[in-house]
Amino acid sequence: MEKKRLIEKDPKLKKDDLIVIGGAGGFIGGALARYFTDKGFTNIRGIDKKPLPEWYQRVPGVECLNLDLSNDKNCERACEGAVEVYNLAADMGGMGFIERFRVECLRSILINTHMIEAAYRAGARRYFFSSSACAYNTQLQQDPKVTALKESDAYPAMAERGYGWEKLMSEMFCEEYWAERGLKTAIARFHNVYGPNGTWDGGREKAPAAICRKVVEAIDSGSGKISIWGDGSQTRSFMYIDDCTKGIDTIMHSDELIATPINLGSSELVSINELVSKVERIAGVKLQRDYQLDAPRGVAGRNSDNTFIRKMLKWEPNTTLNAGLKATYEWIKKQFEARKKGRRVVE
Repeated sequence: MEKKRLIEKDPKLKKDDLIVIGGAGGFIGGALARYFTDKGFTNIRGIDKKPLPEWYQRVPGVECLNLDLSNDKNCERACEGAVEVYNLAADMGGMGFIERFRVECLRSILINTHMIEAAYRAGARRYFFSSSACAYNTQLQQDPKVTALKESDAYPAMAERGYGWEKLMSEMFCEEYWAERGLKTAIARFHNVYGPNGTWDGGREKAPAAICRKVVEAIDSGSGKISIWGDGSQTRSFMYIDDCTKGIDTIMHSDELIATPINLGSSELVSINELVSKVERIAGVKLQRDYQLDAPRGVAGRNSDNTFIRKMLKWEPNTTLNAGLKATYEWIKKQFEARKKGRRVVE
């Protein structure tokens, strides 16, 4: 019988302990910096390769460094003095980006490889890696009426090309740094995160933001039409950003989940057609649908099985899609109107 490994208890995280967030200039990383700031933490270092004016959120009091974390020396600088490291840095975007720029997605493995080593050498207590549902076996996602994916469904491995394989390999690094070197790692497989302050234009946006923007554009132009990638039958679940940040914190600090991949996503399955209808109702409009059957569409169906997270954390993402979409639509509408008036916005 296998003996359970003894896990030493960490000292309580102090408000001035250094928290490092890779990818802090992006959507989720920026939201996480704000989350910890709101909880009273005063020593947060954010790193992103984007120039500072292009960061999605600049949180007051957070040290902001402009560094490319695919470089090992930059990772060493980023992790100096770190007590906890959260790696959300990656070249990624919506399905259009993931399918067209697989090499860029694969190269993100350099970020995690260097960051986890730098965190280990810096003596960090814990390390978080943002994985993705794209790590799951694509052969289980061929039907819009998909069976929700449980954590064991990543193997036998047949991850999404490029982005998915990078996530699966980086998960393995996290598992082995715990097994061989004793670094406490946390691994969350994100399922389509959306919300205010996210990418909403330019090719990297996810479906909820893209649809919200297209509805705003259709109303503004008076076209009465919306273009939809694929036939609209493909299904997904979408997690609101506030659930994501809470989930990251909870998973990171669970001793029962060390080096254990876990779903972090909503189990509320919706088709793209249904997603469009929801945004139409929020906007008070009905649009003619133009289906672009040759556009990237990804797998036919993907949903999160939340059995494991409910068991381990007695919690799961619970913001309804209707509530999250309303907040997202209103934010994107304001961004669109500001851009029309010539004001600078982050897209």
